[in-house]
Amino acid sequence: MNKKLLHGLNKESSIPYALSTVSAGFPSPADDYIEHNLSLTDLLINNHLSTFLMKASGDSMIDVGINHDDILVVDRSLEAKNRDIIIAILEGSLTVKRLLIKTDGSILLKSENPLHANIQMSEMAELEVWGVVTSSIRQFIK
Repeated sequence: MNKKLLHGLNKESSIPYALSTVSAGFPSPADDYIEHNLSLTDLLINNHLSTFLMKASGDSMIDVGINHDDILVVDRSLEAKNRDIIIAILEGSLTVKRLLIKTDGSILLKSENPLHANIQMSEMAELEVWGVVTSSIRQFIK
């Protein structure tokens, strides 16, 4: 994973927000007016001082919609819970995986792509959770 952290979503800017929904199936008529403005910062970030943006690398999480070069919104103030998608530090490197805590207390870092192996944490290994992924941002045109 690219270790470069992108920080700086503290700028307050908002974008016009149309309250009508967009059908991903059968088309529906759209409203021709904007109801109010929406701040992406307010939408995506709860804890400004502890939230960072990171770029995903690889395809081990594609089955949950995290693709190569997506921007991950990561909150370091959240305590990781079972089934959260986390940024973990393993042997000095950052990785994004799903945290699975089994009933016996063992921990598995699950890849969300069957082509990638899961990581079973041994009892001797210490898992360091760097942060919890709260959102993923994908650009279609760069």
